[in-house]
Amino acid sequence: MYRKETLDNGLRVITSAMPHTRSISICIYLGVGSRYESDIQAGVSHFLEHLCFRGTQKRHSAKDISVAIEGIGGILNGGTDKELTVYWCKVASPHFDIALDVLTDMILNSRFELNDIERERRVIVEEISMSRDAPHQLVGMLIDELLWPNHPLGRDVAGTRESVNAMSREQMMDFIAREYSPQNTVVSIAGNIQHEQIVEDIRKHVGDWTNKKKTLTYPVYIEKENPRLKVERRETEQTHLCLALPGVSLNHPKRYTLDLLNVILGEGMSSRLFLEVRDKLGLAYNVHSYLDHFHDSGALTIYAGVEPKNLTVSIEAILRQLTNLKELVPAEELTKAKELSKGRLMLRMEDSRSVAGWTGGQETLNGYIQTVEEVIEKIDAVTAEDMAELARELFREDKLRLSVVGPDKDEGLVDLLKI
Repeated sequence: MYRKETLDNGLRVITSAMPHTRSISICIYLGVGSRYESDIQAGVSHFLEHLCFRGTQKRHSAKDISVAIEGIGGILNGGTDKELTVYWCKVASPHFDIALDVLTDMILNSRFELNDIERERRVIVEEISMSRDAPHQLVGMLIDELLWPNHPLGRDVAGTRESVNAMSREQMMDFIAREYSPQNTVVSIAGNIQHEQIVEDIRKHVGDWTNKKKTLTYPVYIEKENPRLKVERRETEQTHLCLALPGVSLNHPKRYTLDLLNVILGEGMSSRLFLEVRDKLGLAYNVHSYLDHFHDSGALTIYAGVEPKNLTVSIEAILRQLTNLKELVPAEELTKAKELSKGRLMLRMEDSRSVAGWTGGQETLNGYIQTVEEVIEKIDAVTAEDMAELARELFREDKLRLSVVGPDKDEGLVDLLKI
C-alpha cells in the first residue's frame, strides 16, 4: 500500500501508488499542535499555519500562493489540531512539481512580515469570535474544558483573544525554529506516482533543510476530579448540549471496541441515537456522537440541538442509550456496525487526499502505519462481549460531563447525570 524512506536530515517520505487516479495529493505533517503550547503561547501553532499562507520570498503575497495552485485547478489548504499540523495540496498529476514547490516554499521560506502578522492577528481574533458566536461550536469547546480542565487539550486550538493579541513575532519565530524541523516532519504523497522519482524530487526541495531537533514535549494529562457541568446562557432558538465521557487513547488496545460502540450509538442514520432521539421521539434534527483519540487520553461525546423545553427529556433519552450499551449488542446490529466501519474506510481509500492523510497522519502521530487490512482485522475481532465490558467500564455516572448553550438555567441539570 505504501513505501517509506527517511532522508539524511530525518524527514520521512511516504508514497502510496494509485495508478488509476488522475490526481496527486501532497500532505506535509508536522508533529506539533495546540497541546504543545503553554498558556502564553496558546494559539501559536494555528497562527503560524495561517501565516505560512501569507507570502514567501518567491511568492510575495497570499494571492500569489493561491493563484499558483488555483490557476492549475488545484486545491490548497492547511489545518491545525491538538497534536499535529498539516499543509496539503491536491492537483492533477501533470502539476505535481508546482504543488510540491508551493508547499515546501511555504514551510521553508515564509516571510512572517510584521504587516502580515498584524493583519492575520485580526483575522484570527475574528475566527475566535465567530466560533464563540456559533452555539454548536461553543458547546463543543465547553465540553472540552470539562473533559480536560486547566490543560491544553481542553483549550481552543486557536487560543484566546488575549493570547493571540499578546503574541509577538519573536515568540512565533522561537516556536517555529524548534518545531518546524525535518525530524518532526512527514511528507505523504498519494496518486499516480513512482516512489523513487518522488523521493528524488523531495530531496531536491528539502534535502538541505536543517534545524534543531524537536525540543518541546506535551504535558501529560492526568485525570482528576473535575466539574461536571458548564452552562452558558444565550437567547437562542435551540438549546445545544454535549454529553461526554472519558474515552481511550490513540493506541489503546480497546480503541476499535470503542469505535464500534460509537458507530452503534451515534454514527449515521441507522444509529441508536438517530433512530430514538430524532425518528421516534422527534426531539432533535441533529444528534450524533463522536470520538477523540489522543496520545494519552480520549473522549466520547454526544451532541444534540433541541427545543429548550425538551432539554431534560432529551438528556434522559440519550442517557438511556448509553445505559443500553452495557448489555450485549444483537449480532445483526454488530455486523451492521462492522460493515459500516469497514465500508467507510475502504471508500476513503479511493481518494488520493484521504490516502495521503491516512499514511501521513499515522506516521506523524504513531511512528508507524497500519494498513487498511490490519485495521479491518481488528474491527472484525471485536465481540459483543468486548463491547458490553468496555461500556460498563467507561460509561460511569461519576464520569459524565454536560455542557449546555441556550436560554436554560443550570438548576437540577447535574442531578440528571445518572446511568
